[in-house]
Amino acid sequence: MRVFTRELRFRTKGEIDLIDLTQDIEDLVRESGIENGQVLIFVPGATGAVITIEHERGLLEDLKNTLRELIPKGKGYLHDRIDNNAHSHLRATLLGASECLPVVNGRLVRGTWQQIFFVELDVRPRNRRVLVQIIGE
Repeated sequence: MRVFTRELRFRTKGEIDLIDLTQDIEDLVRESGIENGQVLIFVPGATGAVITIEHERGLLEDLKNTLRELIPKGKGYLHDRIDNNAHSHLRATLLGASECLPVVNGRLVRGTWQQIFFVELDVRPRNRRVLVQIIGE
């Protein structure tokens, strides 16, 4: 078994910025030389998330609106007494910090319309890093 690990680094625009990582992940799968295994995409941080979703403008706006409706900003959260981003933490918890996808015959397996996105949930622009680890043979 082999393990291939890389980091993606980028700057976000702030609250509910969506960054398509799909091509970067596919490039890393090819670079790894791993034929069969799995790829883990993980954000080390409490206000970022990694998701799969179709890259369609309306659907991405629907996601943003749904997050705002489910976990609204400024609702009197206790954490807001410390740092005014409790909604960011809660949204990140709802979406999750990682995705794991299979690699078969040297290719990332995903649905036709399934792209991999980083979701910035913090209230300000951030320098982010995403760990990509591919494990297999």
